[in-house]
Amino acid sequence: LCCECGQFHLLLDNHLYNFQDEVDDELICHICLQPLLQPMDTPCGHTYCFKCLENFMQEYNFCPMDRKKLSFQQCHKSSLLVRNLLDKLVVLCPFKADCQQTMQRCELEAHLQNRCPGFKKYKSELQRKKNPISKGKEDPPTKAETTPPKDPEVPSGGSSLVAESSAAAVVSLGTAEPGLVNPAFEETEEGENLPQRTSLVAETTTIEIHREDPEEELGMRIVGGKDTPLGNIVVQEVLRDSVIAADGRIAPGDHILEVNGVNISSVTHCQAVSFLRHPGPVLHLMVLQEKGFSNKTAQQDSSSTNREVIHVTLIKRERSEPLGIKLIRKTDEAGIFILDLLEGGLAAKNGKLSRNDRVLSINGQDLRQGTPEAAAQIIQTSDSRVNFVVLRQPGMQLSDPVEDGSTSNSSSSSSSSNGGSPVHHRRRPDQNHYRRKSNYQKKTVAIKKEPKESLGITIGGGRDNKNKLPIYVTSVQPIGCLFRDGRIKRGDVLLSINGIDLTHLNYYEAVSALKSNAASHSVTLKALEIVSLNSTELSLDIKEQGFSWSPLWISWLGLPSYLHCCQDIVLSKGNLESWGFSIVGGFEESKGNQPFFIKTIVPGTPAFRDRKLKCGDEIVAVNGVPAIGMSNSELIPMLKEQRNKVTLTVVSWPGSLV
Repeated sequence: LCCECGQFHLLLDNHLYNFQDEVDDELICHICLQPLLQPMDTPCGHTYCFKCLENFMQEYNFCPMDRKKLSFQQCHKSSLLVRNLLDKLVVLCPFKADCQQTMQRCELEAHLQNRCPGFKKYKSELQRKKNPISKGKEDPPTKAETTPPKDPEVPSGGSSLVAESSAAAVVSLGTAEPGLVNPAFEETEEGENLPQRTSLVAETTTIEIHREDPEEELGMRIVGGKDTPLGNIVVQEVLRDSVIAADGRIAPGDHILEVNGVNISSVTHCQAVSFLRHPGPVLHLMVLQEKGFSNKTAQQDSSSTNREVIHVTLIKRERSEPLGIKLIRKTDEAGIFILDLLEGGLAAKNGKLSRNDRVLSINGQDLRQGTPEAAAQIIQTSDSRVNFVVLRQPGMQLSDPVEDGSTSNSSSSSSSSNGGSPVHHRRRPDQNHYRRKSNYQKKTVAIKKEPKESLGITIGGGRDNKNKLPIYVTSVQPIGCLFRDGRIKRGDVLLSINGIDLTHLNYYEAVSALKSNAASHSVTLKALEIVSLNSTELSLDIKEQGFSWSPLWISWLGLPSYLHCCQDIVLSKGNLESWGFSIVGGFEESKGNQPFFIKTIVPGTPAFRDRKLKCGDEIVAVNGVPAIGMSNSELIPMLKEQRNKVTLTVVSWPGSLV
């Protein structure tokens, strides 16, 4: 049952309403034939529901009414007048047996939450059907095996406990509860924790991609890798009319776990690019896909025959210390499971919990039919000792507390908070940038040339580019003075020519500046050259295998901050929504300052609907407050405090093309 409209519908479908009067045809979506929800206008003058148009545009590239060519990016929100007219449509309360009230459509959600006797009765009946939670009562295991608690260890960099499927420290974005990590619960006026949405659900899927040309690009951009805070390999973008787009099963935000049977969940970015660029007629990909929030009712407890019950006690130094555990629900089995243990976290150091363990109870509270949100709340409100009872299949090995295991969604570099260190006493670094060491070095190239001799380079980037990139060299042709000189290379970022600054120019302005200065007898170029290419990067750089060349995503990460072109992304949400994205990165005692990255964007949330935020984007500031020197555990509360609107200042780098 949807808590916003009070009716049963699929998670990703539009809300359903019972309208009192017939609605004017001008306010009807001609895809779903229902009154418009989140109306979007097309350039050709038609209006559709956001979800209807978004789903339609995933299959087609034309307007449903006049079949004119159309892309979703060309569409925009309808005017405030239209949205207000739609919000004022009169609807009937869906609980008509107990409530005969009518109200404007925009008031229905508040009515259900605060005033509707029918919905309150429904909640009460739902609560009675659930198994009562008895404090202090251990789950009756089938086979008891007690593991004595290990001495408490001090974590060097665990992450906030998360309640979803991504291999990241997921931000508890938008919760009313200060300690609750997953945004699926909100506190009602009666003080109850009413699940507005239940857990985030993820599925692992094997996808077979066929290519007529074995060397054709797949047509997607990827970010991440074990050498970055993102850890896993994440799809940032699927290019239109590409092999991946034609297949239709892979979407931005998917985690790529395996390529042709090879586990790439713990490889470097360059290694992942190499695997995905490998030519062949058939490509087998295993991907982890988040399906959004699920309203699925928990199924019957599955059989625990031939499994062992493990008791584990973790001891926190302080109440707010994170355990570094990622919990998920599975689509085919009731209860909650451990997806991953973050490196350096308290649970990973203890070494007794394992991936895929099913959590039966925490601190005596029965979680056999529980949710990750409930587990998060119990853990974060516990004082020091956190007692787990978990169910493990025989033969399931404990995860190595130091090295990354072979589980497909593990991430050796995704721990992202400071593990409870006293960050509020730490002096912020007196620097204007928070990056790890730059992998670029500056060089000046002065050459003499004939006036009619060309430079012989092609360039890319420009501040008019959608990622607002600096000007960089895409090729050095075997004609021209720069090829003869040999010091300017593909991938170099051009800073100036003969004293003319190129860093703020768009593409055509830069081409014009280069051409006009090439007519002189001498040319002085200032550039940044990427350094410390490893063997994998070098082979990718030399053997293009037919790919159109552009710098790898990871090469942009070391770019000096004065070349960053930041953009502000403003997200808005309702009181009962979460922002819908997760972050990794930030200050760690063991690793110093790392950038904050967007790791996942959850379907059906404000961040997803806005479409501007991308996986792999760096967060530079929140509401104008710089993220420099912050830990994950400092930035999360800042985001949680923003109730209905937040401004994220981000730098967006294009993912590596495969």
